[in-house]
Amino acid sequence: MDPAQTDELYPIAVLIDELKHDDVILRLNAIHRLSTIALALGPERTREELIPFLDESVEDEDEVLTALGEELGNFVDYVGGKEYGHVLLSPLENLAGIEEPLVREKAVESLNKVCEQLSQPQVEKHFIPLVVRLSQADWFTSKVSATGLYVTPYTRVTPPVQDALRVQFGKLVRDETPMVRRQAATNLAKFVAAMPPQVVIEEMIPLFQHLAGDDQDSVRLLTVDILIAIAEGVPKEQQNSHGVLLAALRSLFEDKSWRVRYMVADRFEKIAKAVDEEVINRDLVQAFVKLLKDSEAEVRGAIAGQIPGFCQLLDSNTLLSEVMPAVEELVTDSSQHVRAALGTVISGLAPILGKEETINHLLPMFLNMLKDDHPDVRLNIISKLELVNNVIGIELLSQSLLPAIVQLAEDKQWRVRLAIIEYVPLLAAQLGMKFFDEKLASLCMSWLGDSVFSIREASTLNLKKLTEVFGVEWANSAIIPKVTDLGHDTNYLYRMTTCFAISTLAPVLTLSIIETSILPIMDRLAADDIPNIRFNVAKSYSEIIKVLKAIPETGTYEEAVKNGTTLPEPSTKGLNLIHDKIMPNLEKLQGDGDVDVRYFATTAAQSVNPEDEMMQS
Repeated sequence: MDPAQTDELYPIAVLIDELKHDDVILRLNAIHRLSTIALALGPERTREELIPFLDESVEDEDEVLTALGEELGNFVDYVGGKEYGHVLLSPLENLAGIEEPLVREKAVESLNKVCEQLSQPQVEKHFIPLVVRLSQADWFTSKVSATGLYVTPYTRVTPPVQDALRVQFGKLVRDETPMVRRQAATNLAKFVAAMPPQVVIEEMIPLFQHLAGDDQDSVRLLTVDILIAIAEGVPKEQQNSHGVLLAALRSLFEDKSWRVRYMVADRFEKIAKAVDEEVINRDLVQAFVKLLKDSEAEVRGAIAGQIPGFCQLLDSNTLLSEVMPAVEELVTDSSQHVRAALGTVISGLAPILGKEETINHLLPMFLNMLKDDHPDVRLNIISKLELVNNVIGIELLSQSLLPAIVQLAEDKQWRVRLAIIEYVPLLAAQLGMKFFDEKLASLCMSWLGDSVFSIREASTLNLKKLTEVFGVEWANSAIIPKVTDLGHDTNYLYRMTTCFAISTLAPVLTLSIIETSILPIMDRLAADDIPNIRFNVAKSYSEIIKVLKAIPETGTYEEAVKNGTTLPEPSTKGLNLIHDKIMPNLEKLQGDGDVDVRYFATTAAQSVNPEDEMMQS
């Protein structure tokens, strides 16, 4: 053989060897290198040698076949462009009949990508026969794949071919195998969207009706999306004339399977927007209320999520007299997941109801839900208060909510107190600085002296988050003085909490605040009579040293870390503070009579690098 010819054959020879190798990883790597091999072979040899070889290589591991199916969808350019794109259909057709669902999914996806690039003659000559072969195959896997191959070619072929495609798809809808009917139902909604209203009315509604009456609930639940697609495709003024459609809609609302009712509940707003006002008032309001009272918690949770969107479509009388009583019942629902779902959306009713009805109906619901045993319910209420605030104003909202918040904050169960502490920064962001300073600031500071350590710890983290919400200047005027007062308290627990608060706050404070407000507190606590205070001072110094070594002249350590990929250059002033204000105290603590104090003081001192000392010098 001519040496040049041998060189040309080398890439495909290597590929063949790798694809036949026992090692799956090697075969997988070969698949991922197909484009490189195709470039080496050129379009003609790729069409004549590589593609036929791949066409025969369907006996392999699912992982390899999945990769092959994905690669071939991007292979049109490698076989010579759109003119030759149809040569990729044969190996993809083989993959579309494989038993593994993921392989079939990738094959169908790639077939549609290739189809988009084919001309109309190519689609009709090569792609449509492929769809028909898969649709008429003996084994259900090919039929399942076929259901996903109708939408893409449909708009690219002539009307007679479109007619034939609809007839063939109808056979898949009526297939005896549930898996095929399920996939047909999944793809029918997309198929309907590609058709004019008259075709939808004459041919697709009967197919929908057939699927909606299926004995498998896994098929029926998929018809909800078909119903929406049909309703969106048929003009609203024509919907009432099609009793079959409305009858099927009513049967879905009352289906014996909770999974079908769940799907209806989950899509309720879409359904309502797709039908006319008469259907909403005559059928949907009643169905909505019924789903709110459904026996299955999953259904009630799903329909709860649709409350604001659906109620927006109703007049105020219908909303207040028929829907709101059922919504109010969900506040005390037996399922915490339903109550949590309600908490997420209930604030969305405030703009719909208006100020007066929000005060009358929503505020009592909020107050009840703020006392819920489940933390997610309380969090969901607090996180969406801004919508209510915009409707009734901060004064009314605070008058209603503050007693409930204070009650939770002083609850005898420490876990309840802990929960409300975690939500305070979110509440503060919703209600603003003025409200917080007037109503909640003293409450937050009182948690620093709680008898439970977890509460005191959480309250220090709370102060940091509040500083991030309201800013450093606010912290300097509102928090630091109170932390300083705690440092002078006769109760050693308060003084220890001061150490915790300083360690937590240091990263969000500026250099000047650390110098003028924080370090003087530490000077005093470093000489405290209680050893536990002194070793916590040493631990706090470790945190302050870390901040001062990297804090910029302006701004905070945390801002510097967030804004840059690396820490900024240490400021000379920060290093001077370490040397002049912190190291003398640490040297004293290193000679302390308590072993723990000496240990933590030594650890803190060692965190100051010799290079930092040299830079300061």
